[in-house]
Amino acid sequence: MALEQGLNRAWYGKPKSLLLLLPLAYLYRLIAAVRRRLIRPQSCGAPLIVIGNISVGGSGKTPVVLAVAEYCQGLGFKVGIVSRGYGGKAPIYPYLVTAKSTPAEAGDEPYLMYQRSGLPLAVAPDRVAAAKLLVEQHACNLIISDDGLQHYRLTRDIEVLVIDGERGFGNGHCLPVGPLREPVSRANAIDLRIINGGNSRLRGYTMDLRGVTAVNLASGEQRALVDWPLSQRRIHAVAGIGNPQRFFHSLQAAGFELIEHPFADHHPYTVADLQFDESLPVLMTEKDAVKCRLFAERTHWMLPVTGEIDKAFYTQLRSRLAEVDISR
Repeated sequence: MALEQGLNRAWYGKPKSLLLLLPLAYLYRLIAAVRRRLIRPQSCGAPLIVIGNISVGGSGKTPVVLAVAEYCQGLGFKVGIVSRGYGGKAPIYPYLVTAKSTPAEAGDEPYLMYQRSGLPLAVAPDRVAAAKLLVEQHACNLIISDDGLQHYRLTRDIEVLVIDGERGFGNGHCLPVGPLREPVSRANAIDLRIINGGNSRLRGYTMDLRGVTAVNLASGEQRALVDWPLSQRRIHAVAGIGNPQRFFHSLQAAGFELIEHPFADHHPYTVADLQFDESLPVLMTEKDAVKCRLFAERTHWMLPVTGEIDKAFYTQLRSRLAEVDISR
């Protein structure tokens, strides 16, 4: 975690000594460009929307996937979702997530998306194989790929880029000097861009993450944040996501006094991770909660969030979808 924090300070600040690695960053860019030219894309048999980012770490893709999937369902599409399943170890790939699956098998984000949406969802390092599975077994006529902008084998009809509005593109360099998996110029070739958190310096449709009601992991009790007792507003805040500070800032804005506990993205929680010196309520993200339910105590709460995206985004998305051939 200390290494990750150090890299983030450099990537989203001034790289300083990392500038010595600039030759490696240029080599990385060259290899990425060559790979993209040499790899032949494969169709999964249905139109496909890729929702991803060009930077390392979380940018808020999961709420976007869920929001876009719900919208496309409303248009009459039979939607399926594919993901790499990072952090999970399935018994076989491609792996179809079911009600009997666990986060350890599916990965925390795919498990969360399946629980929230109920849509057919498959995971595999080979997203083409996962998408084909959904087309063949569930007759899906629109696939949404959670991440995968750099999975060049995957033929895509629409690309959606999600950008962290607080951190943007960091210092603008590719790995290892900066956080980018592709140069900033790649963003200009993408169909639709969403700015998570809003940033007037970045071009795209804005999205705000809205979380208003906490859920107790042990009892299922729901409590609106505005109704949280004033005497219990000093809490342990737990976040194992790409940008934990985004979660912490949202809780501070809601009037909480935090003892912050940032963990690495996709952290595999144990009982000991949630044992703190002060006996206070523990509030975590929904992504963390799916891995903590089995040992949750009555003081453990999660805060589900939904992505509220600029309506103009959906207008453009619908226009793009009208141009897509769904008969394949």
